[in-house]
Amino acid sequence: MQPTPTRLTAHDFDQELLVLFDAYVHGDIDRRSFLGGASKFAKAGMTAAGLLAALSPDFAMGQQIKPDDPRLSIERVSYPSSGGSGTMKGYLVRPANAGARKLPTVLVIHENRGLNPHIEDIARRLALDGFMAFAPDALTPLGGYPGDEDKARAEFAKLDQGKAREDFVAAVTWLKTRPDTTGKIGAVGFCWGGGMVHQLTLRVPTLAAGVAFYGNTPDPSEATKVKTPLLVQRAETDERINAAWPAYEAALKAAGARFTEYQYPGTQHGFNNDTTPRYDAKAAELAWSRTVAFLKEHLGGPG
Repeated sequence: MQPTPTRLTAHDFDQELLVLFDAYVHGDIDRRSFLGGASKFAKAGMTAAGLLAALSPDFAMGQQIKPDDPRLSIERVSYPSSGGSGTMKGYLVRPANAGARKLPTVLVIHENRGLNPHIEDIARRLALDGFMAFAPDALTPLGGYPGDEDKARAEFAKLDQGKAREDFVAAVTWLKTRPDTTGKIGAVGFCWGGGMVHQLTLRVPTLAAGVAFYGNTPDPSEATKVKTPLLVQRAETDERINAAWPAYEAALKAAGARFTEYQYPGTQHGFNNDTTPRYDAKAAELAWSRTVAFLKEHLGGPG
């Protein structure tokens, strides 16, 4: 019997290397620059390329719910986005035993790599919690998630961000027209998706709940538009995102917005993503329990 491999954590890497990786993941530096910078951290048996591989997602390790789980009904569907990319594709998941019942619905918004296996797994988790979960693929107009994270990042940089915002506004509109929803629509997003949740709170006043994991915030002048109850989940070590939060937080308070914010000690950007070493199991479990409770509070139960 083969021993179970030990999961690497953020504590196994130098913080400077983690910052370098974050810059690479978000397109601030290219692969060559990352490898050049990472070479100083290479040790016997671990090259710069090996460090990149170790920090990159392992989707099998992070999978919690199998794609063929009999408790779920899963479809790959298309929806119209007339103000955006025309036609978009996504991953729709419902509890198999829900039948034709109307369900509270959650829009699941991915990071800056498109609809990868991790986000599909998130959608399946939400469906087992009693929601209808829908995860669009922002990369649809460029052929969809390519199955490779580096290629996905490169494609993502080509996206028309204005059209992408319209595509997710259209997703909420489309979900509201479905006969199998209660009409209570929430959104949860991660990194780029967290930023998109913030954008939806500005654009879709009927959005019933928003959960933003470590996402870019809008300009503080926009905070008066926020009518959606908001849950903000932040990492402690995440300078790129955290720098803008105090001003936006103050603006939300001044506007009388309904929001709750948590920052998780000792965590890195991406701490909820259980496919990478930046995953923090304790913080992720707490943040996810708060997420599900928040969505249930504001979306209610089946109709």
